[in-house]
Amino acid sequence: MKKLLFFLCTGMFILGASAQIQAPQPSPFSKLEQKVGLTDVTIEYSRPGMRDRVIFGNLVPFGKIWRTGANENTKITFSDDVEIAGKSLKKGTYALFTKPGKDSWEVMFYSDATNWGTPANWDDSKVALTATAEVSELPFAMETFSIFLNDLKNDAAVLSIVWENTVASLPIKFPTDAKTLASIEKVMSGPSANDFFAAGSYYHDAKIDNKKALEWVNKALEMQNGDAPYWILRRKSLIQADLGMKKEAIATAKLSLAAAEKAGNADYVKMNKDYLKEWGAN
Repeated sequence: MKKLLFFLCTGMFILGASAQIQAPQPSPFSKLEQKVGLTDVTIEYSRPGMRDRVIFGNLVPFGKIWRTGANENTKITFSDDVEIAGKSLKKGTYALFTKPGKDSWEVMFYSDATNWGTPANWDDSKVALTATAEVSELPFAMETFSIFLNDLKNDAAVLSIVWENTVASLPIKFPTDAKTLASIEKVMSGPSANDFFAAGSYYHDAKIDNKKALEWVNKALEMQNGDAPYWILRRKSLIQADLGMKKEAIATAKLSLAAAEKAGNADYVKMNKDYLKEWGAN
C-alpha cells in the first residue's frame, strides 16, 4: 500500500512538473500567405501592440537595425526570383530587417533567417539585397504592428509595413509574364520527350495498349538531341518483348546496355544483362 501511494504521488509530481501554463502572447504570431501572379509569398512574424507607447524614434530608434516585429526575426519567402529596387532577389526564405528613418526606411533581406531578433554578430555578406522603402503617414494610429502585400497586380505588389501612424512601402516586381509565356510556349509546342515517355510507360505498366506505348516511346527517342537515354531504350525493349518482338527487343536491350555502361549505371547494366540472358541473346 505504501509503495502504491509512493508511485501515485511520484506520478502526480511528474505530471505537475511537466505541465505548462497556456496564456496568450503579448506579440501573437501571424502568417500571411499571398499569391502574386504565379508566385507564392509567405510572411511569418510576431505582432506587438502600441500599448500607449511612442513607437518610432523611441521604442524603435531611428537609424538602428530592427527585427521588424517581435520575438524571432520576421521571415519572408518567395517561390520565384523577384525584383526589388531594380535588383534581383533569388527565391527562398529571408529574415526581414529594417532600419527605420523619419523619411525613409532601409529594408534588408538577410539570408540567415534563424535568428531570435537581430543577429548577435551582423554579417554583411548575408545581406542578399538592400532597398529603400518610402514612408508615409496614416491619418489614424495602427495599434497592432502589421505587414501585408498591398496594391496587388498580376506582376507587382507593395510590401507594406505598418505601425503607429507610419507606413513603409516597398514595391516588388514578380516574374509573371516570363512564367506565363514559358507555360504558353511549352503547351503550344506540344508534348515533350518526357511527356511521351511517361505516357508510354503508363500504358505499358497498366497493360492498356502496348502498341500505343511503343509509338509514344519511339516519339520520346526521336526527340532526343544526343545519345538515346538508356532508361528509354530499356522501356522500349520491354514493350517490344511484350509485343512478341523478341529480336527487336534484344537489339534495343543491347543499345540500352551499351548506353548504361557508358553512363556507369550498374543497375541498368545488370537489368539489361539479365533480360538479354532470359531472351536467349547471343
